[in-house]
Amino acid sequence: MLPGFSWEIVRWQEAHGRNSLPWQNTRDPYRVWLSEIMLQQTQVATVLDYYARFLLRFPTVKELAAAGEDEVLGLWSGLGYYSRARNLHRCAQDVMALHGGQFPETAETLQTLPGIGRSTAAAIASFCFGERVAILDGNVKRVLTRVLGFSADLAQSANERALWDNAAELLPEQDLAETMPRYTQGLMDLGATICVGRQPQCLLCPVQNLCQGFAAGDPGKYPVKTRKLKRSAQALSLLWAKKPDGSVWLEKRPARGVWGGLYCLPVFESDDALAADLPSSLRERLDPLPGFVHVLTHKDLHLSPWIASFRTGQAMPKSLVSDERPGAWFSPAEWPALGLPAPIRKLLERDA
Repeated sequence: MLPGFSWEIVRWQEAHGRNSLPWQNTRDPYRVWLSEIMLQQTQVATVLDYYARFLLRFPTVKELAAAGEDEVLGLWSGLGYYSRARNLHRCAQDVMALHGGQFPETAETLQTLPGIGRSTAAAIASFCFGERVAILDGNVKRVLTRVLGFSADLAQSANERALWDNAAELLPEQDLAETMPRYTQGLMDLGATICVGRQPQCLLCPVQNLCQGFAAGDPGKYPVKTRKLKRSAQALSLLWAKKPDGSVWLEKRPARGVWGGLYCLPVFESDDALAADLPSSLRERLDPLPGFVHVLTHKDLHLSPWIASFRTGQAMPKSLVSDERPGAWFSPAEWPALGLPAPIRKLLERDA
């Protein structure tokens, strides 16, 4: 199948691919794993600073495993998809507890760890251990479906399995310790920089002469995936309780649901529900702030913040303190280190 394909990708990557990113030019599985998790559904430019901060605080998997979840979420705050951070922490703990602090060397075993799926496991095994195993992230699906003219609907699992099989057949067969990392990176780079979703730069593509999508004159129709996730909207009201010294009341959100496991201003389903939970003395001192929309991947959050000015020494009403809503006052020196949803952090920083 497509003789010469893997060699063209390897040769192009060496000359024209991305070779200076901080997680490249290393066989350290901890660093590769960290970058792969951060790069899931997140742009390289966004990840760079987070990656550097994580390595500064957690230079090895041992330090990450020993940290508290709140600290991990705090460093992750603003990167989104927070289940990645919780799985990252649990994975580090499993590597220490189950594998003696060493990442497994095969994709099959790597997949048994929290948060590591088939493609991520293959990337780690390929980059660090030269295993002959295929990745299939979004960029790679686009490259391979175009090159192969693979028009089957990837919304159907059987078709995606078929594409996995095709991807495996295209892998290099010689000098795997050198070619597998370069080939894997080359597919990622090609999809990110040349074979992009809109207006692919086919004239710069190293495998243009092998590409069935280009030959047919319509590479943009690949990949085919018919199932679309419907967007939804949700209205939430936020109670910004603060004291004269700048302390704010923050609750830890439930593990499941919006902003799971993060610290947040108390959340209510409506303005009326927010007011109903406050004593009259506080309702009289409620001040509305302009509402705004925070866009998640498949949901728009319409947020309505309200400021409640507390006096020094005034306690939070019992209606807002329970095992279901664990919360505490945090000073301006304390809350920036917490794991906070991006819109909540922006609100608080505006007042800092």
